[in-house]
Amino acid sequence: MTDDDFRCHVGSRDDGEPLAGTAPTDSAFLFVEYPGAWGRQAVAESRLPEAVKGHLDGLSGVRVQLIRRHGGVGGPGVRVFHAVAYGDGFAVRTASLPDAEALLDLDLERDLTDHDGALWLVCTNGRRDRCCAEIGRPITAALAARWPEETWETTHLGGHRFSGTLLALPSGHTLGRLTTDNVVDACAEIEAGGVPLDLSRGRAGRSGVDQVRELHVLGGGSPDVEVVELPGPVLRQSCGDLKLKATTRFEVVPAPSTTVL
Repeated sequence: MTDDDFRCHVGSRDDGEPLAGTAPTDSAFLFVEYPGAWGRQAVAESRLPEAVKGHLDGLSGVRVQLIRRHGGVGGPGVRVFHAVAYGDGFAVRTASLPDAEALLDLDLERDLTDHDGALWLVCTNGRRDRCCAEIGRPITAALAARWPEETWETTHLGGHRFSGTLLALPSGHTLGRLTTDNVVDACAEIEAGGVPLDLSRGRAGRSGVDQVRELHVLGGGSPDVEVVELPGPVLRQSCGDLKLKATTRFEVVPAPSTTVL
């Protein structure tokens, strides 16, 4: 297989790499609408004003990602969403700004309003990995046909080898190995309060161990278990480079029994 033929999502699937425990662990996100072209380092390589790029880079404790509507249509203005993990999901707040420069004066605590309803955020950044574009854009089109206001493309969710991958807010459930055949049903299940366990990477904002434990319980398993983090095989994880990288696996084992004397 040549480098041009390699697709990381096929390699991951054929290796039997588990999805569980691979959702982003970040507890806060800032999504900024930007319909222009995306580079591998999306914010840094964008045509946002330099002052805005510096401001976003300097934000502490929040993961900044760009978003756009399917098809690259933008505006009017610049939509932003701020999502912060709490309890069993995320608190999501939003604002519509007149232009990108308004980000310089945006107070994330004061200037946003609560956002009601779902957000479907699909990684489609082909500059980071071909699989994200080849798989992510068609599934975004499928979602946008059903949920035009809720659906956004985004720049990076990690784990492109699990493409298509999606972050659902406010639940924080992160899905992988999505296709145009399964994505609408999977999101409808989340919208109805369920979780498509066979497609779930875990709930964002939690550690990998906690993600796996929750999925184990949601699947009907006993909560009285331990989740052990183990080193996985070294694999090529990206279409974007030839690097071999370590992976992590999780094992669910019964909790040690205690004997009462």
